[in-house]
Amino acid sequence: MSMARPRPQLITSKLEKLHPTQLTVGMAEVAVKREAWTKLKRKERDAALDKHWFPCVLGPDERYYITDHHHFGLALLLEEVKNVSLLMLKDLSFVERSTFWNVMAFNQWVHPYDARGLRRTYEAIPRRITDLQDDPYRSLAGMLRTAGGYAKDATPFSEFLWADFFRSRIGSDVVNQPNAKLLSKAMGLARSQEARYLPGWVGPIEN
Repeated sequence: MSMARPRPQLITSKLEKLHPTQLTVGMAEVAVKREAWTKLKRKERDAALDKHWFPCVLGPDERYYITDHHHFGLALLLEEVKNVSLLMLKDLSFVERSTFWNVMAFNQWVHPYDARGLRRTYEAIPRRITDLQDDPYRSLAGMLRTAGGYAKDATPFSEFLWADFFRSRIGSDVVNQPNAKLLSKAMGLARSQEARYLPGWVGPIEN
């Protein structure tokens, strides 16, 4: 008889106190997650929180830095959810701040790029999830993945790689008005050969 896998040791934390490890989110994607949350009944919400753990690293300021689920976290905050479960990846509370960021970068636990896709200093990363900037190209990348434009991939921050791909190919005036035409254009680009280096690419393989 197979035994159930042990549940990881989780930490409960106030959502508003969690420190992000990126500068941006796609606000349109956050809005979608908020809408989905409002449609859940209380037991369904409890179940969703029970299975959505926020991976985190304990930093030198004794704060938890989440390394994923920023969109879901912001959606929950805006829906006035107070507490979430954390899965601690590493305790770096005892190291110098410069070492902390070096370790975070080495493990691909931080993405210090702004809404224009430009590399910023680690100090530019906001201290609160609610201060994250909007990157509409990240929203487009999320929308495209949901539509089957590319496959979900374990590569850290893979959606941001797709966002940067579209950033140089679709104008900002167009991406700020999401519609079926925009999605169709993005789908064509995503299936093209020039996108084949991106994680989760599902375009045709050519000899």
